[in-house]
Amino acid sequence: MFHLRALIISLRPYQWVKNLAVYSAILFTGHLFDENYFLITTAGFIIFCLLSSASYLLNDIIDIPHDRLHPAKKSRPVASGKLPVDTAFQVSVGLFIFGLAAAFLISRGFFLISLVFVLLHLAYSLFLKKHPPLDILAIATSFVLRTFAGETLTGFHIPIWLVFSVIFLSLFIASGKRRSELIKEGRETRPALKLYRQELLNSYLSIFGTATLISYALFTFSASPPDFSDKLFRFLLANYPKTIDRKWLMISVPFVITGLMRYAQLVFLVQDGEVPERTIKDPYLILSLLGWGAAIFAIIYVF
Repeated sequence: MFHLRALIISLRPYQWVKNLAVYSAILFTGHLFDENYFLITTAGFIIFCLLSSASYLLNDIIDIPHDRLHPAKKSRPVASGKLPVDTAFQVSVGLFIFGLAAAFLISRGFFLISLVFVLLHLAYSLFLKKHPPLDILAIATSFVLRTFAGETLTGFHIPIWLVFSVIFLSLFIASGKRRSELIKEGRETRPALKLYRQELLNSYLSIFGTATLISYALFTFSASPPDFSDKLFRFLLANYPKTIDRKWLMISVPFVITGLMRYAQLVFLVQDGEVPERTIKDPYLILSLLGWGAAIFAIIYVF
């Protein structure tokens, strides 16, 4: 039972939120509530959670020497010895095999995306994370593969400007993570940090934050007007006819601006970007995400 608790912690279930990117294809194409597409996408989400956890276990094994120098990571089950290395390795291999086998049963296309995802994480753990800026680029690529996996599962394509938004947002978050690690822990806890400087990471954050906002704004501007319900369409036609062809998705842009500004504030003022998944607990970020989600949901699914 003691090993089981340590194993569950090492699987990092709180990081499974990253795999929600798999749902992007059905969310933005209006098929989130289509049972068949939702079920196949959920199966893909579960598989990516298994593959992600497998890579986390392997990464913890490889990172033992560096994690033991880190004030927080030294308490991780593998680094602290609470979870034996042999057990962690066996579970990691088992999850890789099971996840890839399940992906193959779904479709060959999804299996190929899953295989590339696994190989990327292996390359990251063994090599890429030691070499800037390849480490940041690998993190961004991981998010893009999750998005493409959703496309492969359903056949729905995500607009190119939304794909760019995902890429630049991933780079923005990864840069904030490295900056927080550098400021809080120094350069000894991660080899890549020895080749980073605060000014460089500040520049990355500025570039990728701006690129995220511009890409998302272009996505909302290029998106087709929503298909209004009959009653709402007649009401707008009779009273506000010029609003029918407006770019309604642009309503969500202010929430993206607010979210980017708040995340940058957390990174620059309190160096709170080291574990991006936990910054979502910030009330201002929660409000930004809820506002963005409500705007997207209303425009795509309610109108």
